[in-house]
Amino acid sequence: MLDRLEPQSPDALLALIKLYADDERSDKIDLGVGVYRTGQGDTPVFAAIKQAEARLVEEQDSKSYLGPEGDMGFVHALMPYAFGKDAAMGGRLAGMQTPGGTGGVRLAVALARRAGVGRVHLGTPSWPNHAQILADVGVETATFPHARADGTADADALLSVIRGAKAGDAVLVHGCCHNPTGIDYSPEEWDAIAEAFAEGAALPILDLAYQGLGQGIEEDAYGLRRVLAAVPEALVAYSCDKNFGMYRDRVGALYVLAADAGQLPAIQSNLNALARASWSMPPDHGGAAVRVVLRDDGLTRLWLDELETMRARMREVRESLAAAGTAGSVDLAPLAHQNGLFSTLPVTKEQVERLRKEHAIYMAGSGRINVAGLHQGNIDKFVKALADVTG
Repeated sequence: MLDRLEPQSPDALLALIKLYADDERSDKIDLGVGVYRTGQGDTPVFAAIKQAEARLVEEQDSKSYLGPEGDMGFVHALMPYAFGKDAAMGGRLAGMQTPGGTGGVRLAVALARRAGVGRVHLGTPSWPNHAQILADVGVETATFPHARADGTADADALLSVIRGAKAGDAVLVHGCCHNPTGIDYSPEEWDAIAEAFAEGAALPILDLAYQGLGQGIEEDAYGLRRVLAAVPEALVAYSCDKNFGMYRDRVGALYVLAADAGQLPAIQSNLNALARASWSMPPDHGGAAVRVVLRDDGLTRLWLDELETMRARMREVRESLAAAGTAGSVDLAPLAHQNGLFSTLPVTKEQVERLRKEHAIYMAGSGRINVAGLHQGNIDKFVKALADVTG
């Protein structure tokens, strides 16, 4: 029976990692892998996390099972940062820990499907795993353009989709620091998006994977909070992998806003059943470390300071790229107004291949770059190489 399986295409980014590792050129640049890097090219463990982990080693008294909902202390500690002062949303909010933001998105779509959602609208381009998850869970995917050619968000396209959605439709929206474009909706556009959701039939699914890496913790949560304040129901997938540097520990959560608090027991029981059948229960260590950080004022301040350092460095890179103006046929100016780790450049796969072969610059075939792979020592090389292959 297993001989019926067809080979699947290898993940392009994983293949890129190997190509980069095998390249012996000393001036190679990695813009592909989606992790934060310092100006020295390192992806460090947060000092706040290091201290929290040391406490766990000393104080944790058991490795016994937690259950499918995971560390609820972690889940509750995140809520004020994502949802603000009224984190409980009037008692209408339930949550559970998931294996990273990916697990949160997967669980959100599975719950939506079980509740009757048959179609999910997705702005493109999007994080590639969004489409894979939707297909694997078995819901129809409908797409709309996320960005305009001038490097701004196409809010009109999203609003049109929300207003035209029917019962059984959901719309999946990035909360901030859009992956792969870095192009976010403005506060005024979020106001209109929230109003459209409130008046329409679509279920909002919000993916908040990069809070704090754009404009700030509060600023990056603006759209999420506006939508949740306006609608009766919503699903929120959250990731700590980026803003706590917990990539390999897979730290995430799913939150569900119900129309009525009385619906939460049924919702929670379905979440538990879906999680139990998927991963039984999430890994504990990373969530426990984040919980320790968020329950200690000193560690929280240290974490926020580290997050500010990350944000400032990526902003500096973006401003340096924008100051370069046009490189060949590529206008770099819009990058100054984009957010987070990623931006997408208007380059062809052939030009990306030339960047790799001729200049030792590695990036996704889609044109997505991780701006944290650049620093003052290699930005000039990148801009000149880009001009060479696109001029």
